Amino acid sequence: LEFQGGTFMNWLRKKYWEPFTTGALIGILSWFANLSTDNFLGITTPFEHTAAFLIEPVANELRYFAQNTPELNWEWMLVLGVFLGAYTSSKLSGDRVHPTVPPLWQARFGKSVGKRMWFSFLGGFIMMYGARVAQGCTSGHGISGVLQFAVSSWIFVPVFGVTGIFLAKFLYRDAKGVA
Repeated sequence: LEFQGGTFMNWLRKKYWEPFTTGALIGILSWFANLSTDNFLGITTPFEHTAAFLIEPVANELRYFAQNTPELNWEWMLVLGVFLGAYTSSKLSGDRVHPTVPPLWQARFGKSVGKRMWFSFLGGFIMMYGARVAQGCTSGHGISGVLQFAVSSWIFVPVFGVTGIFLAKFLYRDAKGVA
């Protein structure tokens, strides 16, 4: 296959894709997901369902799970696709740099691997909790909600973008000149 700028494989080997190309491909994926499953893209529900499977005796007593039966479905394939796609992309592009404690983190918080892992876990937990409280994650609101013209998503997207900028500036305020 030929594309502008080379072959299909050369295109897959790029270290980054242009945002408009990536956005268009995600939009097509979202349309395909909606047409084939009558659902929209989102990635936190599979984790919620997995947790429900792990605590099944308790989950059966919770009203939420009585109304929303946990299941292993196409959304887990999306989660698996994200991991496999990211891994494949890193291998094809040769961009497989993954320091356990990145230089920017070291400059601000030190070299402790344990501290880095703890805060990574804590940040992931807070994001997952927030996604469930908001009844949707950043991909759910930022992709699917925006495509559906949901007012809540059109409010949420700029808020999480601006909040992320301010939080990053606050957390890394003393880490000047490191990138």
